[in-house]
Amino acid sequence: MTLAIFDLDNTLIAGDSDHAWGEFLVERGLVDGDEHRRRNDEFYQQYQQGGLDIEAYLRFALAPIAGKSPAELSALHQDFMASYIAPMRLPQAQALIDKHRQQGHRLMIITATNRFVTEPIARAMGIKVMLASEPELRDGRYTGDSTDIPCFQAGKVVRLQRWLRENGETLTGSYFYSDSHNDLPLLKHVDNPVAVDPDDTLRAAAEEAGWPIVSLR
Repeated sequence: MTLAIFDLDNTLIAGDSDHAWGEFLVERGLVDGDEHRRRNDEFYQQYQQGGLDIEAYLRFALAPIAGKSPAELSALHQDFMASYIAPMRLPQAQALIDKHRQQGHRLMIITATNRFVTEPIARAMGIKVMLASEPELRDGRYTGDSTDIPCFQAGKVVRLQRWLRENGETLTGSYFYSDSHNDLPLLKHVDNPVAVDPDDTLRAAAEEAGWPIVSLR
């Protein structure tokens, strides 16, 4: 089955859900506001520049949910979805998802952002298959640590290749949509790479390679 793979942040939504979650925690008074915002902004800048220490960032991003269960965090995440994610939703992105669905393609989101933040977003978009950075659960509670290979840069390729083996799928005819030069390793692996509202580095690479460049905004 043809795979239609989508990055999430700044591709299917008009913003970064990981950074937005940090802003949400500050706004709700659930973290030390000034310090959390400073570090959140620093990590996001590192990501944009291609130099993010993903392990350090995951420790930072997962610390606020440590010791809590998914059920305990459910209402908080619903608030986040309504107040931060809903305004980021892009009608043209949903139309693109629906187009691939109508063509019988298998839909997947692959994102560096952790599963706690992103799984409800994927569910709202009607996408059931998602590869994401994985927060560790122990005895039903988040530990604040991550597990498995972070789903970032070349890690996306490793995680996807493992998923393909486990599910008997291939990348024949596959699509991957992304805004970020951090996704160049995976964009080079699929048959149909598409740059979506790309950053400057990805735009230059897409133009050189002759990849389609589209906007969903």
